Amino acid sequence: MPTHGGMPTQDDLRALDRQHDFFIGLDSDGCCFDSMEIKHKECFIPQIIGYWDCQPVSKFARQAAEFVNLYSQWRGVNRFPALLLTFDLLDAWDKVAERGWSSPEHQALRDWVAAESKLGNPALKAAAEASGDPILALALEWSEHINRTIEWMVHDLPPFPLVHEVLDRAGAQADMIVVSGTPGAALEREWAEHDIDQHVAVICGQEVGSKTQMLEWSAKDKYAPERVLMVGDAPGDLKAARNNGFLFFPVNPGDEAASWRLLHDEALDRFFAGTYAGAYEEALIAEFNRLLPATPPWAAG
Repeated sequence: MPTHGGMPTQDDLRALDRQHDFFIGLDSDGCCFDSMEIKHKECFIPQIIGYWDCQPVSKFARQAAEFVNLYSQWRGVNRFPALLLTFDLLDAWDKVAERGWSSPEHQALRDWVAAESKLGNPALKAAAEASGDPILALALEWSEHINRTIEWMVHDLPPFPLVHEVLDRAGAQADMIVVSGTPGAALEREWAEHDIDQHVAVICGQEVGSKTQMLEWSAKDKYAPERVLMVGDAPGDLKAARNNGFLFFPVNPGDEAASWRLLHDEALDRFFAGTYAGAYEEALIAEFNRLLPATPPWAAG
């Protein structure tokens, strides 16, 4: 089983040994690690502006990309659909139209995103080489530059307070894996840097598949649905859990430390005791959903 040095396959996840009666999936960026702001504001967004000719509307591009990736219902979405959503917001923004700017040609990328389930650089590289399409080649260059920037920029960022303690306690009763849309190499590096990789059976990055698929392949039909919990900070994490009939614990953006305190002090015990599902979980999710709007502030009226 490739716990380190290589992403697990569908067969690897299906073959995971069940050691406990409970299972927990953990998102990484913005959930276990306070890394979303630095990655997007310092690594992603400058490359969006530079590679995709957004210089004439850079301040609007920054606002749109921050809204998509950090402050909206799309928080945590894979980088390629996030880029397309950023273009969509910019093309619909009247102040951008006043500048005479429209998003660059990107239809090939949109088509690839619609057809591909493993939205990572390996699949994009294969598609770019097979098609010879310059837009896919540009998207790959952009994505690879982001990865290099993250590797250089993002380090010495510890997990949120109480992550270590929660993982240590949870590991006594639950099998755990990382379920993330981040590239696998970055996940391996960040989890090893802070010595929390020891708590999880495997680390799954964007090359493995969708989060729904990761949870399905690793936990579906192995554990009772009420004994599977996804911990995440984005609506996509909630969707992945619900698509499989599993439970969800939200790490609230902007109040992450309080969320981990709640998980440590109360919610984890409820999960193991069978009293988490129902009104308790629903109240947490309702609060979480209120934090992430669908309409950007400049279009809210």
